[in-house]
Parts: sequence; C-alpha cells; structure tokens
Amino acid sequence: MTLRFIGTSSDDGDCPTLYDIQGTNEILVQGERETDPEHLAQLRDVKESETFVRVPRSLLIRYAPTAEAPALQPFASISSFFREFRHTAWRLETRPGYASDRNSAKWARFLSGEDIGRDPDNAWRENVRAQTAQGKRFERVRLVDEPLTQGQAFLLASAPGNVAAGEDIRNLTRAQARELRLPDYDFWLFDSKTVARFAFDDEDVTLGVYVSEDPADVLAACQARDAAWHHAVRTEEFAERVRSTM
Repeated sequence: MTLRFIGTSSDDGDCPTLYDIQGTNEILVQGERETDPEHLAQLRDVKESETFVRVPRSLLIRYAPTAEAPALQPFASISSFFREFRHTAWRLETRPGYASDRNSAKWARFLSGEDIGRDPDNAWRENVRAQTAQGKRFERVRLVDEPLTQGQAFLLASAPGNVAAGEDIRNLTRAQARELRLPDYDFWLFDSKTVARFAFDDEDVTLGVYVSEDPADVLAACQARDAAWHHAVRTEEFAERVRSTM
C-alpha cells in the first residue's frame, strides 16, 4: 500500500513524521524508538510484533486527521468547484507527465514542433476568464525535473494560453521541492478550505480524487502552497531559463 506524507514537526528533514496509509484508515508514525525500560515496563497488553515511538504532542495537534479517510470519487464530482469557489483555486502538479496530455490532439502537434501556446480558448480557459474577471485567482505550481521530461516540456509549451486566460502558473524544481518537504501527490486546494487529492495509476491515468475538509489535510495543503509559491518561478521567466540552456 502507498504511503502519503502528511506532515512533520522537523525542519531539517529528520523525523518525526506522520504518513497516511492509503486505502485504509490507519496512520503510520515515524519517530525515535522508545527504549526507556521504566516506560516499557508500564505498557499494557503488548504484542511481540509491536514497537513504540516518541513524537511531539504538537505533531499530532497540527497534523493528526480527525475524520475517516475520504472515499475515492470521480474527478467529475468536483467540476462545480471550479466555478463556485469564492477566492482561490490552487494546484500542485508533481508528476513527470499525464496520460490526459498524451491522449490529447495537442500532443501530436507538440511533437511535430507546432506552437501550442496560442490556441483558441477551450471550456477550461473560458471558465478561468470568467472567474478571474470576478477577482478570483487560479494558481498552480508545477514540479519539474532537470532536464524536463517530455510531459513537462509539453505543459511549459502550452502554458501561455492558460496564462493569457488568467492563470498564474509557476515552476519549481523537484530538487527544491524535496528540500521544502513538499508532498509527492497532486491536489487542488479551494479557498484554503477544501482539498481534492488526485489518485493516479502507474500509467499516469487519473483514477479519481479524495475530497477532504479535515483540518489536518487542509493545513498540510496550505503549508505546501505557501512554501511552493514563495520559491516557484513564473512561467515566462522559467521558459526563458529553459531556452537559454538549449
């Protein structure tokens, strides 16, 4: 089963840390093993398979989930969120590529060397224009490898159309993301209140989303957003950097 990083109270990448065991309602705790013999002697009903770790109380206060794990639901179930959010819709993109991009008509044009950054508006960009005209914000940070994967190069090439429609798209290297302890999963964060976390298969196909308003999930998403946004580079500047190295 896959582990999902929830949060840590350590600033230097050391433990303790909490992880969600996806597909279950269980949490994995990483911390220093308890070795004090007096403490161990006071533990009750200990099975041979069990061990014990120490973690700061603040870690549990900040990150421990307070609700059951959300169920996987189709991505279409959150389509209304992109119209009905009140202030911000923020996305973290972490994957080297997406099956939805590779299956699009744009992909073949990209591979042939066409400019795909100035296409006419589609339904997505029309909605972005409508929402940003009301003062709302569409923002996203894309993690990129060095050098870019083909999927990341596609997104960079197509980004000008989304930026022109009103999105603020920025890029952050995967190495920086690791230093910042960012999550390794994609999500949308709506109004700093609702998180929609993506599930993918091994072929980068979207399986659905887990929607949560659990304060622990929202806090982790907000902290990831703030850290990523501070260090990420705007699309225009990042594209110029890429061109200068080619």
